[in-house]
Amino acid sequence: MGNYQRINTKKPKDIENKRAYLVGGGIASLAAAVYLIRDGHMKGEQITILEESNIVGGSMDGAGNAEDGYIIRGGREMEEHYECTWDLFASIPSIEDPNRTILDEVVEVNNWDPSVAACRVIEKRGKKLNSTTLGLNKSHIKQLAKLSIATEDELKDITVEQFFDPTFLETDMWLYWRSMFAFEPWHSVVEMKRYMQRFMHLMPGMSKLENILYSRYNQYDSMILPIKNWLKDKNVVFEYNTQVIDLDIDITENKKTVTAIHILRDGKEDIIKTTENDLVFVTNGSMTENSTLGSMDKAPVLNTTEGGCWRLWKNIAKKDKSFGRPEVFCSDIDKTKWESFTITCTDSKMADILKDFTGRDPYSGRAITGGIITIKDSSWGMSVTCSRQPHFINQPKNVLVLWAYGLFVDNEGDYIKKKMSECTGEELMKELLYHLGVDEDEMEDILKTVKVIPCMMPYITSQFMPRVKGDRPEVVPEGCVNLAFLGQFAEVKDDCVFTVEYSVRSAIMAVYKLLNLEKKVPEIYPSQFDIRVIANAIKTMHGNEQIPGEFIIKKLLKDTHYEGIL
Repeated sequence: MGNYQRINTKKPKDIENKRAYLVGGGIASLAAAVYLIRDGHMKGEQITILEESNIVGGSMDGAGNAEDGYIIRGGREMEEHYECTWDLFASIPSIEDPNRTILDEVVEVNNWDPSVAACRVIEKRGKKLNSTTLGLNKSHIKQLAKLSIATEDELKDITVEQFFDPTFLETDMWLYWRSMFAFEPWHSVVEMKRYMQRFMHLMPGMSKLENILYSRYNQYDSMILPIKNWLKDKNVVFEYNTQVIDLDIDITENKKTVTAIHILRDGKEDIIKTTENDLVFVTNGSMTENSTLGSMDKAPVLNTTEGGCWRLWKNIAKKDKSFGRPEVFCSDIDKTKWESFTITCTDSKMADILKDFTGRDPYSGRAITGGIITIKDSSWGMSVTCSRQPHFINQPKNVLVLWAYGLFVDNEGDYIKKKMSECTGEELMKELLYHLGVDEDEMEDILKTVKVIPCMMPYITSQFMPRVKGDRPEVVPEGCVNLAFLGQFAEVKDDCVFTVEYSVRSAIMAVYKLLNLEKKVPEIYPSQFDIRVIANAIKTMHGNEQIPGEFIIKKLLKDTHYEGIL
């Protein structure tokens, strides 16, 4: 969206008589509420957020304390061209300084402390790998080029391992890719294609995690809490412990209208009647549904019961094929699960270990690892990171918070001879310390200074499952006059799931469409159409060596305006 499109919208006709109901309290719903107020001119008291738990934020969470241990199920990597995300956060004041916005805060902290990996990959119990190439041969490059020009209709539900030669899964590029984005070989190659196109401008920095942006604190404290406070100040209604179980939808040949919302409020059934004039936004599906926590002496239990978010989508999907096919994403938990664990360290030798690996002072307030450290030879596919500290607003100065995760939770560990999914927090920590090169006697001293909380997430990569057109509903399905879908399981053309940007973009699309606003949704950054970006990406795939035809191109462009392209 260029500056020409940054208009102040006209007040929609009859907006005073509309009500909006937002199902789910994740970032997509919170963003939709902001846009209903900011661009839709709706009063806050006309908006109700229906959340089945007792807290908003969805997957963007962060909780706990130094005594009992902090918990973060995961964190979202961001970048400069999240046009929808930064448009949203340019409107929301920072908690620490109400005269500044969240966007101001993010820009300030990342300008002061640009994030670059201090140690991107290790193996053999702490040996650092400093490769800056992607380790691709000509065959791999040819396959990547083929993927970039293929259409989604052509690729259909092909998986990564079906598309690529098996040797591609042994390259450094795949190691970086899977650890950054949590891709597995059985995931959709269409989603990989979208990532390649969407983030092509970041490919030269992949081995160092350059140009990745992070919030000052965890994303709940830095991003969710300020939005929640802003919405509360606008008198938006938050109904917690309220589970939406179904919608009544009147469906005719050309029109679909929500007429009622069926809910369980504190366990009691109730119905919210709606009219064509009201708006209903549904976050369909959830990456973090049925998450379970463990402790230092207890492994988390894998919860395979059907959760409320998935049940709701299934109930809605039965009514019309345009509402998607949730079973495609939630029916194979063994392919959508993985586990993370949060480590709270108090006056711990972990600070010295981190300093040895990164050369950075963990208590300086600057980025410590500068992104994840991936353990190449970990049977669990483990990575660990320590962000800027403090990572929580209430975090004491002598405390560090680390986060780690493993992709292959059913594999036996290299030190702890158990499946990752069966391990206690103490055992997870021992496996990590082993790979960091810590001796057994030193492990015991460190374990006395840490609290580890494991988290098992059955659906955390469900959005990557192979799919075809129609498996995800359109944000506003054809014929819907008052219903929109939000979040990771709505179809947003060309954008990438497993990002904050995807959820926020779906929210803007939904609000602008249902209110028929004249303002355009911010465009997706078209990096794949920039010849400079393409040239740099090709050079990176070739190990930063001369690419085929480069000599001839340089000769042709010499002493011209375009000489600097390569």
